[in-house]
Amino acid sequence: MSDTDSGYLTTHVLDTARGCPAADLCIELYRLEGERRTRLARLRTNADGRSDAPLLAGAEFRAGCYELIFQAGDYLAASGAPGGFLGDIPIRFTVDAPDEHYHVPLLLSPFGYSTYRGS
Repeated sequence: MSDTDSGYLTTHVLDTARGCPAADLCIELYRLEGERRTRLARLRTNADGRSDAPLLAGAEFRAGCYELIFQAGDYLAASGAPGGFLGDIPIRFTVDAPDEHYHVPLLLSPFGYSTYRGS
């Protein structure tokens, strides 16, 4: 997609402890409207730690609150990471300009994580 297209949402996950993309990590996307929580997508990351297509785009990508759930615990256990400290990681964010690209990456290690709005 180009910058002239309507807005869309992407993500990727990097395993910072191993220094590689987090492949085959399950991610769910929800739209939050008051007490209502609607699942919009469920996917697994590809070999590059990304989805094969935007998680949400076009008319479906509208202003509001969203939540990404990264099933990090399952990924970390499968990769042989020590500890078992992290489980599911929820990241809630607000889209206020649905005509823009929102990129929400996750930088993951067995004992911590970080995120930011990327480009």
